[in-house]
Amino acid sequence: MSKLAQDIILRPIITEASMANSALKKYTFAVAKDANKIEISKACEELFGVEVAKVNTMNVRGKMRRQGRFTGYTPSWKKAIVTLTEDSKTIEFFDGML
Repeated sequence: MSKLAQDIILRPIITEASMANSALKKYTFAVAKDANKIEISKACEELFGVEVAKVNTMNVRGKMRRQGRFTGYTPSWKKAIVTLTEDSKTIEFFDGML
């Protein structure tokens, strides 16, 4: 059973570093932990109508957090940096952020 594109790409990551990369046609997303690079690439092309050149992924470990005397970890998640081809159009969502 194939996953929907909306289930693979969960949300964009909005940071100073990711906004600087968007000028180079590199966009950062939080993705499903079980998604592979091919699925992420196809989901981006389907959702945003762009051409993907490559995908870099990394697993982000949860950080330790404290609430008073109780400690715990934030959830671990997967991050994908999607690089578009030179002649591909940009993702409009990120253009409004710059």
